[in-house]
Amino acid sequence: MSAESPLSIRASTQLCAVIGNPVLHSLSPAMHNAAFHAAGLDYAYLAFTVSDLAGCLTGMRALEGFQGLSVTIPHKIAILSYLDEIEESALKIGSVNTVVKKDEKLLGTSTDGAGAFRAIENAGVSLKDASVLFAGTGGAARAVAFALCTSGLPRKIMIVGRSAEKVEALTRDLETVSSSVEVLGGSFSENLLAWAEESDLLINATPLGMHGAAEQENSFPGVGLRADQAVFDMVYRPENTVLVQEAKKQGCKIVPGLDMLLYQAVIQFELWTGACAPEEAMRQALNNALRSRE
Repeated sequence: MSAESPLSIRASTQLCAVIGNPVLHSLSPAMHNAAFHAAGLDYAYLAFTVSDLAGCLTGMRALEGFQGLSVTIPHKIAILSYLDEIEESALKIGSVNTVVKKDEKLLGTSTDGAGAFRAIENAGVSLKDASVLFAGTGGAARAVAFALCTSGLPRKIMIVGRSAEKVEALTRDLETVSSSVEVLGGSFSENLLAWAEESDLLINATPLGMHGAAEQENSFPGVGLRADQAVFDMVYRPENTVLVQEAKKQGCKIVPGLDMLLYQAVIQFELWTGACAPEEAMRQALNNALRSRE
């Protein structure tokens, strides 16, 4: 059965879904259904607009064929209160993007950080003794920063953001993870240029560059990139953001934001099914879904 085949749902079909509000834009159904088809699994992945989170999870517990959820805005933090177990890393991050159902118990975790870590490795970027600069302090930034800090590989992690309180909170939380990684927090105005100069990897975890009002903005304004640096822009619509365009001009290594989306979904698939994810089928479906929306 090809990745483009229509869904065939039977009484025996196991279900997974993405929940949030809105979810109509989600690329996850395309990826996961392509993966289920390629793996020959009797699974289907749906998208549900959910405002009543508690009611949704009560229903999930009652439905025997439900195996898992992807969780997106605005439920990634609120869902922590309704789960039976939460992985330690997700507790520290303070958000959950994946739920696995086992014996009517709902287990929460976050695959964002691990997905980003795999994307960085796949791009051939070395984190060992690296100096990493983050722009942003939101959920994605927290997940990726925790994954990098937990690995113990970087020498230094530097965080700049608009909110001094959020920067301070993330810095403080990261300091409890690894004693071998130096963690610094600062602001765009006071620290960005100097910290960018010493960085091996620059990560944009802000919406700047995304389709819409901020599309023509660079998340690292005024920074002169060098060929020996790597750039990871978590924004993937468009793929060639202003930051990525500048990085390509300077010969930097690029970590595609789309790869983070792919690899976090790969990990979800394996958690729900116990099978090895067909990565190429998922990548092709993701690219096709993006092209169809251009």
